[in-house]
Amino acid sequence: MKNIFFVFFVALFSLTVSAQKARVKGVILDEFNNPVENVSVKVEDKDQGTVTNENGFYILEVEANKKVTVTFSHVSLKKYVLVLTLKSNEDFELNPRMNSKVEEFGEVFVVGSSKKRIEGVTTIDPVVIRKIPGANPGIENIIKTLPGVYSNNELSTSYAVRGGNYDENLVYVNEIEVYRPFLIRSGQQEGLSFTNTDMVQNVDFSAGGFQSKYGDKLSSVLDITYRNPKRFGASLEASLLGGSLTVEGVSKNQKWSNITGIRYRDNSLLVNSQETQTNFRPTFFDVQSLLNFNASTKWNFSFLGNISQNRYNYQPLTRQTNFGTIDEPIALLVFYEGQEKDKYLTFFGAGKAVYQYNEKNKLKFIASAYHTQEQEYYDILAEYRLGEVDSNIGSETFGDVVFSRGIGSQLNHARNDLDALIVNAEVKGFHELNEKSQIEWGAKFTLEDIRDRLVEWEVIDSAGFSLPNPILDYVNNQPYNPYIGPLAPYQNIRATNYTRINRLSGYLQWNYRGKIGSHDYWLNTGIRAHEWQVTADGRPDGDVQITFSPRAQFAFKPNWNKDMMFRLSGGLYHQPPFYRELRDYDGVVQTNVKAQQSIHVVLSNDYSFKMWSRPFKLVSEAYYKNITDVNTYTIDNVRIRYRANNNAEAYAYGFDARLNGEFVPGTESWFSFGYLKTEENQDGRGFIARPTDQRLKFGMLFQDYMPNIPNLKLYLNLVYNTGLPGGSPSYADPYAYQLRLNDYRRADVGFSYVFKDAGIQSRKMWLKPFNEFSLGLEIFNLFNNQNSITNTWVRDVYTKSQYGIPNYMTTRVFNIKLVARL
Repeated sequence: MKNIFFVFFVALFSLTVSAQKARVKGVILDEFNNPVENVSVKVEDKDQGTVTNENGFYILEVEANKKVTVTFSHVSLKKYVLVLTLKSNEDFELNPRMNSKVEEFGEVFVVGSSKKRIEGVTTIDPVVIRKIPGANPGIENIIKTLPGVYSNNELSTSYAVRGGNYDENLVYVNEIEVYRPFLIRSGQQEGLSFTNTDMVQNVDFSAGGFQSKYGDKLSSVLDITYRNPKRFGASLEASLLGGSLTVEGVSKNQKWSNITGIRYRDNSLLVNSQETQTNFRPTFFDVQSLLNFNASTKWNFSFLGNISQNRYNYQPLTRQTNFGTIDEPIALLVFYEGQEKDKYLTFFGAGKAVYQYNEKNKLKFIASAYHTQEQEYYDILAEYRLGEVDSNIGSETFGDVVFSRGIGSQLNHARNDLDALIVNAEVKGFHELNEKSQIEWGAKFTLEDIRDRLVEWEVIDSAGFSLPNPILDYVNNQPYNPYIGPLAPYQNIRATNYTRINRLSGYLQWNYRGKIGSHDYWLNTGIRAHEWQVTADGRPDGDVQITFSPRAQFAFKPNWNKDMMFRLSGGLYHQPPFYRELRDYDGVVQTNVKAQQSIHVVLSNDYSFKMWSRPFKLVSEAYYKNITDVNTYTIDNVRIRYRANNNAEAYAYGFDARLNGEFVPGTESWFSFGYLKTEENQDGRGFIARPTDQRLKFGMLFQDYMPNIPNLKLYLNLVYNTGLPGGSPSYADPYAYQLRLNDYRRADVGFSYVFKDAGIQSRKMWLKPFNEFSLGLEIFNLFNNQNSITNTWVRDVYTKSQYGIPNYMTTRVFNIKLVARL
C-alpha cells in the first residue's frame, strides 16, 4: 500500500508548471444575447491577442500578479475595457456583454486564494450536476464520486462520509437545514432528493473539519444556494423516468423574483430490472418555489416552500437468485403473497430576512417549519425453496431447482405511523471589523414534536418448524430434537412514542487574514454550544444536556512559484441525538442518550497547476477521528437501527485525493481516490469494523465530445467501492459475524446530441426560442454488474446451515432524455 501511495504522489507532483501566467476565457454576447464573432481581445500595449470564434468563445493568456488592461473591440459594437489583476495560474471566466451604444469600463481584482479554497470546500458546477447520468440523478449522484464519500445503493440519495453514517450529514438550502423522512427502510422508497437541480446556483461540500457556523453533526456539510432570477426563463426535462418543469421570472421594477420547479418521477423502469418480479410502480412528486423581494438597498426578504409526496405500492410476485459455485450451483426460489403500501407526505416552509445596515454589517433572520406524515404498512408472505440447480446445458430443466435442500416461509407485518413537526427560529450576524478580520455569530431555537407508533413482527417457519427469536438464546435442534422453548415471533417490535425535544444552539467565530513575511495565511477560530432536553410520555424526563464544540482552521499560502495552499483544521465535534438516535432496538425512546463526540483533525494540500496549457487542481487530505460516547447501530438497506446506549468508542482515519481539470478542453472532469479504516469497541470487547468501514474507493466523472461531431457529448460517472460490512443478519452479535458484502462497481454513461447551447449555435428557425436543446441516451449500470445491498438469510434445517443470499440491485437499464431551456 505504501508503494501505491508513493507512485501516486510522484506521478501527480512531478508535473512542471508555468508560474507567471493566468488565463481569461469566456463567451461574448451582444445586447440580444447572441454570440459575437470576430471580437478582438487583447492586452493593452501588447501586439498579441486573440479573436472570438463563431460561438463567441475566446481564451487569452495574460501576465499574473500585475494589473493588465484587457480590451474587447468589434467593428459594429462599442469597446469594452476591463482592468484585471490575477494570481499565478488563475483561470478567470469573463463573459462581457457588448452593445452598440455605450462603452463599458471596469476593474476586477481576483484573489487566487478564494474563500472556498481557504475553507477547504469543494464547489460543484450546477451544469455538471444536471448533465451527469445516474439512476438517481441530482447533487447526491455527483457527491458520491468525490473522495471520502461512500454509497452502495444507486436507488438512494443517502451517502456516508469518512466512516460516518447517513444521519451524520448536514444539508442546507439557502442556509436552511433540510431533513430526511424518518420511516424510510429501502432506497427505493426515497424518491426525489429535496434539492431541485434546475433551481440551483451554487453547491459547496465539506467532508470534514468544517467551521463553527455549521450545525452539530459529525461528518459533512452540503451547502446549497438557489438562484435569484434576473430575467424570464424556463426549462423542461423529460425522460422514461419522469420529468421536471422550472419557470423563473422577475418583475419590471426588479424588486420581485420567483423560481418554481415541479418534478415527477416514476422508478418502475429501474426497480422492474431487479430479480424480484413485482406489480410495482413507485411514484414521487414535489413542488418547490423560491420567492424574493428586494424591499430596499438594506432589506431583502425571501420565502422557500416545498410540498412532496412519495407513494410506494409494492406487490412482489416471484424471485429466483442463483449463487454458489460452478460445481455446486444453488438457487433460492421465492413465491410471494401480500403487498406493501408506504406513503410520505412532507410540507416545508421557510422565511428569511436579510438586513444589510451598512457595507460591513449584516443580520439574517430565518424561521422554518417542517411537517411530515409517514406510513409504512405491509403484510408479505414469502414461501421459499432452497435447492440445487440443474447445470446440465442439454437438460430440459436446465436452470431449474431440481432438488430441495430446504423449504419454508416467512411472514412480515408492519403498521408503522409517524407524524413529526420541527420548527426553527434563528438569527445570524456578520460584522467586518477591518480589512483583515470579521466576526460571525448565530443563535437558534428548535422545537421537535414527534408522534410515532411502531408495530412490526416477523415469523419464520422452516420445513414446518417455527424458528424462535434468536435473542431468547434457546437451543433449537429441529427436526432432530423437539423444541421446548416458548413460541415467539422471530422479531417483534411494539412501541408508541410521543416525544418532544427543545434545543438551543449558537456559535461565535472569528476570521482573520494576515501575512508571515511575504506569505499569506488565514485563521478561523470559533465555538458552538448546544443545549437540549428530551421528554417522552410514559418515560422519565431526560436530563438537560449541554455541549461545547471549539473548532479552528488555519490555511497557509506560501509565496512560491507553484500555486499551493496548506490547511490544518479540526476541533471537537458533537452530535446531539435526533429522534432516530433516541429509539433503541425495541423502538422505545431513551431520553438520556448522550451526544456522540469526535476529535477531528484534517491536514490538506491544495495544488493548482497547468498541464497541456489547461488548468488542473490536485487536492489531497489526511484525516483522523477519535469518537467517544458512540451510539452503535446496524444498517438495514438505508434504515439505521440504533442501540441508544452510548456503549462504545471508535476511530476513523484515512486519505483522500482528487485530481480535477480540463482533461478535454472546455470540460471539467475528475478522478478521486479514498482510503478509509474505521472500527469501534463495544463494552470493552475489542475493536471490530463499523458498518461503514468501506476501505477503498475510486471515482471518476468524465466529460468528452467527438471532434468530428462536436454536437455529440459524452458523460461518464464511474464508482468502485470495496465491500461494506453488512453481510450478517441484523439481529446477530457483530462480534460473531464480520462478513462483508461484495465490492460495489457502477458505471453510468450518457450520450447527448446538443442541437443548441451557449457554445453551439443553430440557424434552424424552430430552435430560435431556445437557449439549449438536446436529446440524449443514458445507460445505467453499463457493464451490468451485480451489486448487492444486503443478504437474505435462509436456513437449511437438515444441515443446520444458514445461507446468505445476495439481494441484488438494478441491472443494465436504458433511458431517453430530452432537455429544453429558454
